[in-house]
Amino acid sequence: MAGFKLEKFLLKRGVVYIAGVDEAGRGALFGPVVAAAVILPPEFYGRACPEWVAEIDDSKSLSSEKRERLQKLIMQKALAVGVGAASVREIERLNIHQASLLAMSRAISRLSLVPELLLIDGIFCQLEDVPIPQMAIKGGDKLCTSIAAASIVAKVVRDKLMIKLDRICQGYRLCDNKGYGTKAHFEALRRMGPTPFHRRNFNLGI
Repeated sequence: MAGFKLEKFLLKRGVVYIAGVDEAGRGALFGPVVAAAVILPPEFYGRACPEWVAEIDDSKSLSSEKRERLQKLIMQKALAVGVGAASVREIERLNIHQASLLAMSRAISRLSLVPELLLIDGIFCQLEDVPIPQMAIKGGDKLCTSIAAASIVAKVVRDKLMIKLDRICQGYRLCDNKGYGTKAHFEALRRMGPTPFHRRNFNLGI
């Protein structure tokens, strides 16, 4: 499970408003990449931490039911949450890495509270257009609760979008694969071809 070790270290050094930042959908074949930024209350890093916070972990390791329950609690209890996205066209124009950074920048810009420090999941994730001190952390969604919280928000938001788009782009089983390259998804692409929501600069197997 993700922990508070880094956040506690920073809090002891006077950094109070820490935003965890992460994205969802980077490796998908379909749809936008979605990012979230989450500022948890500093008391969550101490004895006042609610029990449910200990359940926060990398979104990929949680069931969809648990993600959705935790996402609702995060949205209710966080000091601030921002969500941003980069479209399929932006992914094709910029590349997925730069589009992910763009989505993160947009998420941060939508926070109602300006953070003192950003903890960003990834290695090469410097947001040059964001004038806030930053730390990029490899595997951060498995190490830092603030980043893991952002990963949960981003994942739930994107999954809900995939379910909506499944009604428009029928036959690709987006409700099941959430836009990722499953066997059924590749078979649908070979049978029906790509939609405008597919990332044409990705290997679509056609």
